[in-house]
Order: sequence, then structure tokens, then C-alpha cells
Amino acid sequence: MRVLSVASESYPLVTTGGLAEVVGALPGAVATHDVAVTTLLPGYPAITATMKRVAAAHRWRDLLGVEARLLTGEIAGHPLLVLDAPELFARAGGPYADKSGEDWPDNWRRFGALSRAAADLALGAVSGLSFDVLHAHDWQAAMAAAYLRYAAPAAPAARAKSVVTIHNIAFQGRFDASVFDALGLPVKAFAIDGVEYYGGVGFLKAGLEAADAITTVSPTYAHEILSGEFGMGLEGLIAARADRVTGIVNGIDPAVWNPETDAALPARYTAATLARRATNKRAAEAAFGLAPGDGPILAVVSRLTRQKGMDVLAECVNDIVATGARLALLGSGDHDLEARFVAAAARHPGRVGATIGYDEAAAHLLLGGADAILIPSRFEPCGLTQLHGLAYGCVPVVARTGGLADTVIDANEAALAAEVATGVQFAGVTRGNLLHAVRRTMALWARSDAWASLQVNGMKADFSWGESGRRYAELYRGLM
Repeated sequence: MRVLSVASESYPLVTTGGLAEVVGALPGAVATHDVAVTTLLPGYPAITATMKRVAAAHRWRDLLGVEARLLTGEIAGHPLLVLDAPELFARAGGPYADKSGEDWPDNWRRFGALSRAAADLALGAVSGLSFDVLHAHDWQAAMAAAYLRYAAPAAPAARAKSVVTIHNIAFQGRFDASVFDALGLPVKAFAIDGVEYYGGVGFLKAGLEAADAITTVSPTYAHEILSGEFGMGLEGLIAARADRVTGIVNGIDPAVWNPETDAALPARYTAATLARRATNKRAAEAAFGLAPGDGPILAVVSRLTRQKGMDVLAECVNDIVATGARLALLGSGDHDLEARFVAAAARHPGRVGATIGYDEAAAHLLLGGADAILIPSRFEPCGLTQLHGLAYGCVPVVARTGGLADTVIDANEAALAAEVATGVQFAGVTRGNLLHAVRRTMALWARSDAWASLQVNGMKADFSWGESGRRYAELYRGLM
């Protein structure tokens, strides 16, 4: 079976978060199930610069008003296609925004063109390339399912099937109705059961209407987005198509996230050699400006946004320090939150360390040396940080939502007695609830046997892509 996976980013070429990790891992995850995945990505400079012996497999003279060509390459041993359209993608800045953080005003055209190119590929318009399934990720690619729907033959069996995966329903790709004419869709597509959304054009909404199957990245999130609290205005559409919605938890790559082989750690270790983490703890203290000590380090590796509960965490810093814990934070995001954590580090020298930005090696070091990782997200479709924490014996302390609820087993007394607990959960992201979870964590840390059990249980859990890959392969086959 041949699958075209289309997305706006993929590890290791371009990554801003969990989406890229999933897109990068998917080809390998399903390969053992006789599914061959080709990935289609935009031609950002970071991607085109890595390509050798560039050869154009196809050219568009007018792809939503721009010239473009299709380049072929390879990503982690799997086929890669790159939409090389310099007018759209050859820019300084990030994949979605300029250097100042402002969204590119023509994002509708940029990702509309990516989606249209994906649909052309799925329709067999490019000689030598054919696909059974088009798998579009998030709003930046979701419109591909709509292009396929409105361009495909009337007989559904005659076209490739489409899957749209929601990685985060909060990001929907909503644009003014004025862009519709330039998208090259038939007039009938601007309708409530098409791309029209509250009088404008909704990229994610259009894909969800058109897709043969909808997935999201955890079973709990698949249920949560049926409600107004989590559905972000699309809950009615999701409910109407609930029979096509599946939640499949993301995995992590054990070749990248493995404390036994991680080159970023001064001391590598396994569940049987946890004492070696002490060396990493000393290194993490030095890296984050914490005073050396035997007390617990609570880590944060996160985007600094309200979704991630960082505003509540900022309120709790003084109280967390008062419990005897130290706090080490790595992340960036809202400027006011960045400033609050920098101020907290200045207020509590040696007790709070805040590194604004993201550094992959620093993240690995923190997970390999900190005792627990705080993830107080208001909503979390899947989350990967808690999986990284489990793999490294860095106990997750998480809000009970989405994939966090699906992957962390709360250390209540029954779970501790059964020796299955892997972390601490709390319900409701409030200052009081988060502090209660921190105090529970501190009490568990003081019980060395219970704490070691949490670490070992987490490290023994299997969150590789094996099961997730099997489920995606089953989904693809079910569509055929």
C-alpha cells in the first residue's frame, strides 16, 4: 500500500513541535506492515539546502498563482517529495511566521498550494507516482482532502482515500472569504458542508468535512473534542462524523530518546542503574544555574503559553520553592511569561533556573537529571514530553487531559500497591490543584522505594511507535 503523507514540517528537517516528530516517525512505523509512506513537505530553505543532485519530477506553471516544481529526495531512508516554490517558502523566519513572530499574511496561499499539490499527486497527475491514501496533517495540509473531494471522479472507489489527522484543533487555518476565488475550488465548495466556516474559509474544517477518516493523537482527546470546551467551534462537525474519528496515541523514537545510548548525557543509564542519574543531576544544576543539592529538581520543557498552563505555573513558583524543590525551565513563547520566569529565577537564585529558547541537548540533559517534569496543560492532544519523561525516569506530573491522561498512571495508593503507577495526575489547572500535585510529588519523592517504583515502571512502559504504527496501518487498510 502506498501512502502520501503531507505536512508543514517533519523531523529532523524542520521542526517546531510534536507534529514534526510524528510526521518524521510515521514512515518507519508503518513500514513493517507493508505500507510505504512518501512524505511531501514545503520547500523551506532548511529543506532544499539539504537536497543533493536536485531533479524536478514535475512542474506547475500556475499553482495558485505561482510557479513550482516537485523535487525528489529521501528522509531517514524513506521517499521525500518537496514542493519547491521560492515565492512561497524561500523566506527568512519560521515555517509559519516572520522573524518578529507575525504570521505570514499569505499563509492561505502557501499551504493552499501545498494542499493542491498533494491532491494532484493523489489524483495521479504526476507521472510515475501513485498513491492509495492521502494522509494530511493539521490545518496546513487539511485542504488537500477538500481538493481531492472536489476534483476526484464521482465514483468514490476510483480515487485515493483521505485521512486528516488533528494534532491540535486549536489551530484551524481560518481566513477571510476573499481568498476563496484564488484557491481554485469550484463555487459549490463555498458551502456549509464544504470549506465555508463562519463566513470565511476554514482549512481544517474543510479537511474534516471531506476526509474519509479523521484521526487525532489520543483516545481521550478524540472524546474531548466532542465538547465545546475542547472542540474550539468544530465540536458539532466532529460529533456529526464521530463514526470516522479514531484516537491513536503518538509514539517516540527509542533511537532518539533512550537514556542508555543518549550522547547528550554525561552518564548513561537504564532502569537497573538509576543511581547514575546523580551525575546528570549535577550537570543539569550547573547548566541551569541551580545550587547543588540532594533535593528534587522539577523540570519544565515547554512552550510558554496559556494552553500549557504556564501562567498558572508562574503563579506557583514561590510556593514551589517553599516546598524545598528547585525548578529548572527550558522553553519560549509568550513574552510576558518568558519575563515572569526570568524574574522568578532572579528572585530565587540557585533555586530557579530559566533558559529561554529551546536546545535539544539541554532538553535531554534535563530529562536525564531532573527528578520530575511538570506538564500542567489545560488541554494536550497527545503530548510527547511526558513520554520522554517516562523513558528517562523523570516522573511526569500532569494535568488529567488528552494524551496526558492516556499515558500516565496516577500514583494513588491502589496503583502504588499494584506497582503500576508511573506519575502524578491532577484535575483542573488551578494554582491550588497544581500545588497539591507538587506536594504529592514531594511526598512520593521522600519515599525512596515508591519513587524508584515510579521511575522503573515508566522506563519499562512501551511508548515506541510499534503499536501506533500497527493501528495506522489498520486504518489505511480499512479505507481500502
